Amino acid sequence: MQPFHLFNTAKKLFKKLVTSRLSSIQIIVSYYLLMTLLAFILLSLPFFRKTGVQTSFLDMLFMAISTVSVTGLSTFTISEVFNHQGVVLLEVLFQIGGLGIMMISTLFFLVSRRKITLKQRQLIMTDMNQPRLSGTVRLIRTTVLILIWVQLLFGLLFSLYFYLSGHMKNIQSALFYGFYQAISAVTNSGFDITGDSLIPYQQNYLFLLLIMFLIFIGGIGFPVILEVKEWLFYKRKKRALPFRFSLFSKLALSSFVFLFIGGTLVIYFLEKNHLFAQMDLTQGSVTSMFYSMTTRNAGLQINDLNLFQPATLLFFSILMFIGCSPSSVGGGVRTTTIMIIGLYLLSFIKGKEHVNIFGRRIDEDDVQKSLVVFILSFLLCFLSVIILSITESHSLLALIVEVTSAFGTTGLSLGITGDLSWIGKLIIAALMFIGRIGMLYTLMLFVPKEKKDIGYTYPTEKIIIG
Repeated sequence: MQPFHLFNTAKKLFKKLVTSRLSSIQIIVSYYLLMTLLAFILLSLPFFRKTGVQTSFLDMLFMAISTVSVTGLSTFTISEVFNHQGVVLLEVLFQIGGLGIMMISTLFFLVSRRKITLKQRQLIMTDMNQPRLSGTVRLIRTTVLILIWVQLLFGLLFSLYFYLSGHMKNIQSALFYGFYQAISAVTNSGFDITGDSLIPYQQNYLFLLLIMFLIFIGGIGFPVILEVKEWLFYKRKKRALPFRFSLFSKLALSSFVFLFIGGTLVIYFLEKNHLFAQMDLTQGSVTSMFYSMTTRNAGLQINDLNLFQPATLLFFSILMFIGCSPSSVGGGVRTTTIMIIGLYLLSFIKGKEHVNIFGRRIDEDDVQKSLVVFILSFLLCFLSVIILSITESHSLLALIVEVTSAFGTTGLSLGITGDLSWIGKLIIAALMFIGRIGMLYTLMLFVPKEKKDIGYTYPTEKIIIG
């Protein structure tokens, strides 16, 4: 099938889905399934692969799911399979998978000056995980422009660094790898196209700090980016009334900072007398900071993961399971989910009836959703580890890292991805897809329409707990 006919067919399918009777969540998931199929077909084309290289159907499907979910896990060495055009295609898929299909499609509508219907706005709201319709188009327009400018700026900056430092022999290679690193960091994709990830730059602290900043931009959440931009313009205008960040932005920022600082301290003290014993204080601190940031979605690495001790790898798994903020490029249970559960436990211990923070009360429905998402996500990962421990011959620690990496769409691995059986590859692929769309949406996928309350309640009866 020619690419032109392929895109026309996909376009017709998208239109049929919009006009169908499926729920918004079912339509969004169908979009991601179609995008995965499209990515599989494109990645399978000889134009994007090196001459004479053959890959199995399952491995290429695994790669398609990994790119659309911007995870970074791969069953083969990317540099041995894809040519330069293939890497450019991967960058395009990173953008689509990271920003979201509805965000990309809405951008095309805005550029072509076409009217966005109410149904499309509802799909945008669902895909972006927004509570209301108003402001969704403005959110997309602002977020896309900011991310594009960030990628252009840092792409040029990295290209200049690669060329002047002598890491790349010519300006073409410097531009190619410079923009790849910028796009990979912002979209938190974590795919390694060189075979060494960022290991050659483990002592270039400024470069690593810039990479961490890009990971933060991609993982903090699109609504937070919009509010920070509005706050900066608000400060410039010097208005009388104070600017107020939304509760979501406050929770997302505070949880992100807490996990980053806490993760840095835990990693440093776990490896202080192990991997960091041969490092000075600066290198050990920067390395701890980098892994505290990259484990929660990016999947980039500056050391061989097998050098870390088991306790540190288990802590990495916890961070990968948590992931980054909602409405961002990442997966996992999300930072705000963990934050709400922590606040709920604290309120329960203090004997408080409601969960309060920043002068606001968190809705009980959000607390229930957070508990459901966490419990189901934990059970899913736990069951996956149990099944993989039966079908695979790898260590339990390696399987835990692989499962949490897939669910958190992180991409870190102890090198076992390519050695998984077909059952193992399917399980990891499913975890990557679920991690991208979210556990809550996966659960609601099987609910066609939202049902109304039945109008009556049953009598309450106390039971013994604990």
